Amino acid sequence: MRSAIIYNGPSLLDGKPIVVIATYSERNKKTGRVVQTYIMRADINPLEASKTGEDYSICGDCVMRGTPTTDPERKQAKGRRCYVNLGQGVLIVYKSFLRGVYKPGNARAMGRGRFVRVGTYGDPGAVPQAVWDELLSEASTWTAYSHQSGWRPDIAMQSADDYHSAVMHWKAGRRTFRVIADLGQLDHANEALCPASKEAGRRVQCIACKLCKGGTAAKSIAIVEH
Repeated sequence: MRSAIIYNGPSLLDGKPIVVIATYSERNKKTGRVVQTYIMRADINPLEASKTGEDYSICGDCVMRGTPTTDPERKQAKGRRCYVNLGQGVLIVYKSFLRGVYKPGNARAMGRGRFVRVGTYGDPGAVPQAVWDELLSEASTWTAYSHQSGWRPDIAMQSADDYHSAVMHWKAGRRTFRVIADLGQLDHANEALCPASKEAGRRVQCIACKLCKGGTAAKSIAIVEH
């Protein structure tokens, strides 16, 4: 199985229609062979969703979303800082969804024996937990991040927007993933530099690293913003 719609229904964040599409790829140099999962509005182009603020349905109140705008010169939200390029993979997947390329499929079979990237785009907290339990039930490993505080620490890293919020999560026993401006901001006592990053020498792919998921006693992870 190379692709499947594994959820099509209301967002748990605001009740609006969303879809989760899983695709299997062997071409990602950073991650290795991986099942990508795209969490998107089912009824709105991802660029338009960003520009109008309708991406709340799949991103919640993540500060990386930017600010909605009516500026005709802009294609997405003002000040958007999310690393996901909406005009590339996400838009391609959305357009393919509209054309009927993807069909409903079994999440367990999609993840079986594979490395899964939970939330290639979008926050997994917008989706019923049973979807992820099914997808990951027979997966070899996965990566997962969430901005929804306390969401499934057995599955996901907590996305921390700054050092203060990271410390709060550490005190609560949750591991974090944090974007830092430079190596001087790394908390060596509590964080490790992403081994797949340029600054760490890209010494291992995500599929072999296995650090960016919940349910492990390893240090939290940080990566330098690019």
